[in-house]
Amino acid sequence: MNNKTTIYNKLLEMSDENGMSAQTLSLILGMSRSNVSHELNKLCKEGRIGKSTGRPVHFYPLSAQNLEKEKLSELDALIRNNTSLKQAGEQAKAAILYPPKGISTLILGDTGVGKSMFATLMYYYAVDMGILAKNSPFIIFNCADYSNNPQLLVSHLFGVKKGTFTGADTDKSGLIEQADGGVLFLDEVHRLPPEGQEALFTFMDTDTFRRMGDSSIRKSNVLIITATTEEPSSALLKTFTRRIPMTIQIPSLKERSFEERLQLIKDFFKSESIKLSREICVSSNTIRALLSYDCPGNIGQLKSDIQLLCAKAYSELLTNIRSDVRINSRSLPLYIREGLLKEKEHRMLWNKLTGEEIEYFKFSSATVENPRPQETEDNSIYEIIEKKLGNLKSKGISNIDIEHILEKDISKHFQKHIDGINDEINKTEILNLLGEEVLNCVDEVISYLSDTLNRTFSNNLYTALALHINTLFRRVNSGKSIYNPHLSKLKELYPREFDIALKAKTILENFIHRSIPDDEAGFLTIFLLPEERVHEGLDDKVRIILIAHGDSTSTSMANVANRLLGENYTIAIDMPLDVSPAFVLDQLREIVRKEITSSGCLLLVDMGSLTTFADVIANEFHIPAKAITLVSTLHVLEATRKALLGFSLDEIHKDVLLVNSYLDSTRGTVQPLSGNKKIAIISTCLTGEGGSIAVKSILNNSLKYDKDLFEIITLNSLDKNYFRQTLNKIQEERDVLFIVSSFPLDVEVRQYNMYDVISMKVMGELQESIDIKSTLVKMPMILKENIDNLDGAELYKDICHSLKILEERLAIGLKDSTLVGLILHMAFMISRMKKGEKSVEYPDREDAIQNNLQIFNTISENLTTLTEKYSITLTRDETCFILDYLLHQ
Repeated sequence: MNNKTTIYNKLLEMSDENGMSAQTLSLILGMSRSNVSHELNKLCKEGRIGKSTGRPVHFYPLSAQNLEKEKLSELDALIRNNTSLKQAGEQAKAAILYPPKGISTLILGDTGVGKSMFATLMYYYAVDMGILAKNSPFIIFNCADYSNNPQLLVSHLFGVKKGTFTGADTDKSGLIEQADGGVLFLDEVHRLPPEGQEALFTFMDTDTFRRMGDSSIRKSNVLIITATTEEPSSALLKTFTRRIPMTIQIPSLKERSFEERLQLIKDFFKSESIKLSREICVSSNTIRALLSYDCPGNIGQLKSDIQLLCAKAYSELLTNIRSDVRINSRSLPLYIREGLLKEKEHRMLWNKLTGEEIEYFKFSSATVENPRPQETEDNSIYEIIEKKLGNLKSKGISNIDIEHILEKDISKHFQKHIDGINDEINKTEILNLLGEEVLNCVDEVISYLSDTLNRTFSNNLYTALALHINTLFRRVNSGKSIYNPHLSKLKELYPREFDIALKAKTILENFIHRSIPDDEAGFLTIFLLPEERVHEGLDDKVRIILIAHGDSTSTSMANVANRLLGENYTIAIDMPLDVSPAFVLDQLREIVRKEITSSGCLLLVDMGSLTTFADVIANEFHIPAKAITLVSTLHVLEATRKALLGFSLDEIHKDVLLVNSYLDSTRGTVQPLSGNKKIAIISTCLTGEGGSIAVKSILNNSLKYDKDLFEIITLNSLDKNYFRQTLNKIQEERDVLFIVSSFPLDVEVRQYNMYDVISMKVMGELQESIDIKSTLVKMPMILKENIDNLDGAELYKDICHSLKILEERLAIGLKDSTLVGLILHMAFMISRMKKGEKSVEYPDREDAIQNNLQIFNTISENLTTLTEKYSITLTRDETCFILDYLLHQ
């Protein structure tokens, strides 16, 4: 504690109604009178104490009422309103007040429990108690941001000396230095590599550190607060945890009392009323639902859910649907409304906390004492609503239509916080998702199907079917309709499996005592088919037929396309100059009879006279047919690729016509490998509502990812043609990282089996894939921060452009992990060469060149644009380093 705090606390302890003089306090504390007098006068100016007008001057605390307000910090207020946090709060105060400067602290808790908020309150408490100055730094750093690059992470914390590693072109201070005199909060500290943990515990022991690559010892006075969601004994070095004497556990929302949860709900509604400067009316049933619904995202999700409700209610006020900001249970999302289904076990608690007579609770800024100013970011949703409303009204759109549009915008705004999934999934056992009774019913169905079909169900199929049945029960119980668009076709194609599915449906009906439509038997039929037959008969695709003059012109182009795409799909008809068009037309007719489905065909021809063939085929065979003239191999490739993805004839025709204009508009402006597109993760099952939603929830709970970069999308894969079209549209807007599916899918995207995800077998691999992709997306920022003689963002685009060309010339696809290393290497290589620094010698250079001469020459030739732009000469050694990356990816 500093002198002012010591004097203030002693005055509180010893003073009576007459107060105490500076002389008396100086004798008690053993300080000089002048120092005590100086600090007392400062306390007077701050309004914390008063002083008499006579001589000698007596100083005294303010009134008990004012004193209580003065003493009650935000941390104290938190403890007062949340009894489960009493121990955590007392630990936090002890950690801050421990002489001489507090002690290092580790905060434990699940995602969303409020670890960052708790660390912030610890900082404010230190300021309130005079341990830290009001302007002292409080720096928050998430160790996950650089977890894939330990060198950058450690340098970010401790600083780096010029020349320590490639790209370290200047001396740079770290966060330890920047936080001098304040607090450094390290979130997700388990992402700190072992060498970083060792350097950090050395600093905590001695208050000294070295920048990376520097022998000079530096000093900094920093209080370290860390946080993690992991078990410290397995995620952190023992030598590191031993240096942290204070460990604080923050309970999850499930572990908090109903009284605390109600207080949180009230606080969040009050906060929203302040932002709106309006009273918010909330029905009693809404409060009850919020008290009881499953909220796996903890306090963070509860807050976001309440913000979403308030935003929707505010939009209804602005569109004149309501006369006030009012929320009732009918407007709640289903996953929140399901909290009301817990009436049996929670009714007594509800009545105790909310009363039986109250119909609506009212929240307004008048109920909040000294409300703190709201951050602009928190108010953004209401500003978005008001701005969008003005734009829509100016266009003459009706209030009802405006409300529908606003509702979509509001949901999109909160998408990163709310996924609408109710099931809290145990990470190791699917049993906890279903419950014992539902599981017994699933087992009965599986037993019947196994005996009747004389086959064993795989773990993946068992899991997919169980999740599907669980979702079916929910749909039936909530009165939702069930419709299968392929019911007639399934009955026709698989009569035996459909009859068995009908009997299985009877077992399900007996279990829930409700009727289930035959459409559901159609879905069950799909589960009974061998996996290779799942989409049989439902997978019509447009065929591509190439017709060109010459003995082998068509065959040559078709072979190139088929070989590159790995499918013998495009059909070639050669037309020698001495063959009549009528003969070729007969050949085409024969192919259409044998090969073409109801989806139709696209004719790619080299002369306009052949386009009439499409009209003939359409009229004679009553199928859609179109033609495109003056085609090249690129047109054939584009048409074949789109057809294999399941695009419709109109879509393929339109896209192939755009090939020439696309080439003209994008020539010389190839997009970076990652671009600015959001990255999609696809979870798919037959309906898009059963297993895929459960898998989405598991991925959300198990994986750590930036929701501004990644999005998990659920799709149904019953109709393979529809799935491919939807997937392709998604791929046009964003990258697809991987797919989790209940059945194998014939698409060129990395796939994972649903059972392996639910059993957590591949979760480490999925996390690694996300981490690598995150690093790749953040690469422009990394280069911008670490390269001082060039524009890092522009350099990134140029390197991506060159690598894209190199991939095409070498007919290879670079892995994301390879790209990360190669882009970093090339960026720092160009930076070094621009500075005139000497190249590093590649060992056994000439042997490497001779053994891979063709690839070496291709690299040299295709990086010319890059070397010319930056006025550098690519040496043979540097070319060999790039060659090494390509050979060992």
